[in-house]
Amino acid sequence: MATRKQDPARKVIDATLKLAAERDWQDVTLSDIAGEAGVSLAVIHERFGSKQAILAAYGREVDAAVLGDSDSIDMNGSPRDRLFDVLMRRFDELSRHKAAIANILDSYRCQPVNALCALPGLGRSMAWMLEVAGVSAGGWRGAVRVKGLSAIYLSVLRVWLKDDSEDMAKTMSALDRALARADNLLGRLRRRRRGRRAQEGTSDTEGAATAPG
Repeated sequence: MATRKQDPARKVIDATLKLAAERDWQDVTLSDIAGEAGVSLAVIHERFGSKQAILAAYGREVDAAVLGDSDSIDMNGSPRDRLFDVLMRRFDELSRHKAAIANILDSYRCQPVNALCALPGLGRSMAWMLEVAGVSAGGWRGAVRVKGLSAIYLSVLRVWLKDDSEDMAKTMSALDRALARADNLLGRLRRRRRGRRAQEGTSDTEGAATAPG
């Protein structure tokens, strides 16, 4: 029985992650990736165009994996609980290529331009994570949420990279604390806004009461 030919793009992504796990990411060339994937450089040029684009494609695959499992998320829980569930699913999906991700992120310390190029992709991914958790990523409030969740994700990512436990206990603990801090901060901001509105309402009432009739 004939086997279906593997998609060249799939070969390229798999080869990239394999090489990234084995050596310094800065030393991995597009020619290396083409050789490992068994495709021509023309294929990589046509499908991706750069190493960063290959990583972006992998990031979208991770997004899709989390989104594809969205039906099992308990939408009756709090937004904090839902975000915890979603991000832990993301870390679980990333675990298959942890060594590659560690080497890639380590290289960003010496290549800040590449790190900056990766930020828009991170923002898009976090916007999808918010949406799948039932939290809007639209409008200016959504933009603030995306930035906040990106900061949380990056802080927990550092813990995840060093977490060698089978159940990712350290990662779960770090994520729970980070989300709790964000939740408490939002709670304080809401209370301040309500207090400010109440004071403004009192001032308006006092002004109306003392104004000449």
